[in-house]
Amino acid sequence: MESTHASMLAGRKALVTGAASGIGRACAHALANAGAAVYVVDRAAEAAKDVAEQIGGTALVVDLSDATAVDALPDDADIVVNNAGLQHVAPIHEFPPERFALIQQVMVEAPFRILRRTLPHMYAGRWGRIVNISSVHGLRASAYKSAYVTAKHALEGLSKVVALEGAPHGVTSNCVNPGYVRTPLVEGQIAAQAQAHGISEEEVVDRILLDRTAIKRLIEPEEVAAAVLWLCAPAAAGITGASLPMDGGWTAR
Repeated sequence: MESTHASMLAGRKALVTGAASGIGRACAHALANAGAAVYVVDRAAEAAKDVAEQIGGTALVVDLSDATAVDALPDDADIVVNNAGLQHVAPIHEFPPERFALIQQVMVEAPFRILRRTLPHMYAGRWGRIVNISSVHGLRASAYKSAYVTAKHALEGLSKVVALEGAPHGVTSNCVNPGYVRTPLVEGQIAAQAQAHGISEEEVVDRILLDRTAIKRLIEPEEVAAAVLWLCAPAAAGITGASLPMDGGWTAR
């Protein structure tokens, strides 16, 4: 990939949230390998700085639940990857309202604020690529994940509105919808469910996480990053307002 795409995004600036680990880290590396200068946005300061050093990017330590801090992010990105997210699992009648609100702030309001700031720059340059890391849970629901499912469905709607508004200005907006990806967030869920059900982590993956998928393995972060990079490539210039499932066949059922 590096040799094929080494200069594809030369001269472009990319902003990736949640870029210190998991999918965001893989996206930061893929975009940098394609020539983009990357803003590595994360609240984990040391990890963000490490990624930025590895790719020659710029670390921006920001808590995305802080609207003032989000509004101070750079407004000159040509590519935005809205990736940051968090999870909380509980039945609705026991779900803490403040946790629900936090998840919406990080996963819906922050992407809106980032796009509100960066779209004028993209419009002025007649080129922009927005890739929202949604989820199979942006297309399907699961019990006990009301805040996460709500946020991902909202992100899908935001992405489509941006696609319609951005099209006359050379800006595309799409979602990538992975199933369970081998990330710290998912690894935390695996450990928690293993403890809750009294089974091994391997059994959690096989019997719970992959129950609805045809392909019986976790998605790797680099696979998601490759899809993000493709959506920024010339070959995908006609694709906007789309949602690309990478769910091992989950939504085929």
